[in-house]
Amino acid sequence: QVQLAESGGGWVQAGGSLRLSCAASGRTRSTYAMGWFRQAPEKERAFVAAISWDGTYRFYADSVRGRFTISSDNRKNSVYLQMNSLKPEDTAVYYCAATSSTRFKPPLSEYDYWGQGTQVTVSS
Repeated sequence: QVQLAESGGGWVQAGGSLRLSCAASGRTRSTYAMGWFRQAPEKERAFVAAISWDGTYRFYADSVRGRFTISSDNRKNSVYLQMNSLKPEDTAVYYCAATSSTRFKPPLSEYDYWGQGTQVTVSS
């Protein structure tokens, strides 16, 4: 099993920045990549960004590319999401997830472990 714990959410005005952190524990060696997803009220959970532990890839949803940056620290088994130029439409609960899939851009269904989520609220 892998346990994931997000932190860093909060409230910010439009144009501001937040940094989310996700600490992984347990059988982290069984995972290949980490992702961030978000879910706004009455909407489906959506992909935000992902990164492989070995640095082979990182990719972003079109809606956040150029504003958000995903990074990892293998020594700390942690993944981060730096969010800049935040917009009201970025308001959502943000989830960290881990996958053992080695293919490029695994779908949401292939993420095996999920954190509890952290709320991000961007006011206009």
